[in-house]
Amino acid sequence: MADPTSYDLIVLGAGQGGGPLAGSAADHGHSVALVERAHVGGTCVNEGCTPTKTMIASARVAHLARRAEDYGVHIGDVTVDLAAVRQRKRDIVETFRAGSRRSVEDTDGLDLIEGAGRFVDAHALAVDLNDGGTRTLTAPHIVINTGARPVRPPIDGLDAVDALTSTSIMELGTVPEHLLILGGGYIGLEFGQMFRRFGAEVTIVDRGEHILGREDADVAETLGDILREDGLRILNETGMTAVEQAADGTITAHLNGDGAPDHLDASHLLLAVGRRPNTDALSLEAAGLETDRRGFVPVNERLETEVDGVYAIGDVTGGPAFTHVSYDDYRVLRDRLLAGAPATTDDRILAYTLFTDPQLGRVGLSEEQARDQGRDVAVARMPMAHVARALEVDEPRGLMKAVVDAETHQLLGAAILGIEGGEVMSILHTAMMGEVPVTRLQQAPYAHPTLAESLNNLFADLDLRASAAA
Repeated sequence: MADPTSYDLIVLGAGQGGGPLAGSAADHGHSVALVERAHVGGTCVNEGCTPTKTMIASARVAHLARRAEDYGVHIGDVTVDLAAVRQRKRDIVETFRAGSRRSVEDTDGLDLIEGAGRFVDAHALAVDLNDGGTRTLTAPHIVINTGARPVRPPIDGLDAVDALTSTSIMELGTVPEHLLILGGGYIGLEFGQMFRRFGAEVTIVDRGEHILGREDADVAETLGDILREDGLRILNETGMTAVEQAADGTITAHLNGDGAPDHLDASHLLLAVGRRPNTDALSLEAAGLETDRRGFVPVNERLETEVDGVYAIGDVTGGPAFTHVSYDDYRVLRDRLLAGAPATTDDRILAYTLFTDPQLGRVGLSEEQARDQGRDVAVARMPMAHVARALEVDEPRGLMKAVVDAETHQLLGAAILGIEGGEVMSILHTAMMGEVPVTRLQQAPYAHPTLAESLNNLFADLDLRASAAA
């Protein structure tokens, strides 16, 4: 093994937090090693946001094409060439991936080291290089940004079944005859609606009382009704106890749940029951680090681990597994390490969007969360069928819901399940960051006819107490 190479900073993982952090540190004159075992860009570019949203766009075109007569347009039969959809996805991923890699390679003072890193001690890594050999790297500061991967649940017979993950399903070249999805969370719902629109029969099996177990029941059930209207079969409060695969490829899943069949036959099985952190091969114990019971690396609000000089960001910390959260982790650590600023994650207002159609944009607290905290809340609700712009474009499915502090009139959270729900939610997210009371949103002169102006009506009849905040 060659002598160790010393750096000011080592970043383990070139995801949406690690890559930018490495680049910023190098731009500030520090020597930086960026260790990546697969592709620059992380899950988002290679397996997550970019490829899935690209394919969802194709599915929406197929959906709109089938609805063309609703708009007075006649186009004939609609067919989907999944191989062409896949190639479009691959091309966009490759473009984004190449751009991310080029940005790293063009940064002076930043070395991209391709291989799998593991700790030797708290300030040293051994990297098993992809092209052979091992290098040892040392630095006073090391950042773990190794992300997560799909969970493979402990189901009898699963090891003998060709089950799909959120990565491998995007490489199918033909539309499944019957796609069985285990899990009614964000990943399962996005892929379920997508492949239904591509032409597959789709069944979702989920243990919860309703899909999206962390969302308010009224929001989740409304989305469930929409998906059923689109032709998906959803089996709630149902478990999968065993699976087997016949010689012809047919997968039989054995189920346990009230109202569910004893078994279902499907051509394909997608596992969508969560993700586990990529920490098992890092030799964290050599650095004096311990994970939590699920394998995540605990950090404080400054993204520090229990070992001085070692930090963790992104999905590997067990926080919300969203690209924008990982990127915000980068901003916090950048400001702390490079500018000495007192940045933390404490004031972060969490927002995210589920890219079903219609989208579910979520920010802040749900109604259930707010009430569990003992908040005195007022709740505003309005069906999307009352939104003029939604009716004009014939997209009236869904609802708008906002949770407001009844005394201060500050917005605590919102769920916008509707056309461009993520964009409308982002207006409310901005209002929350700016501490704009909803009494201002009631009267805001939004342009007409836009989706934004629906916020006037959403808050129009909200029952709020008199307050100096008004």
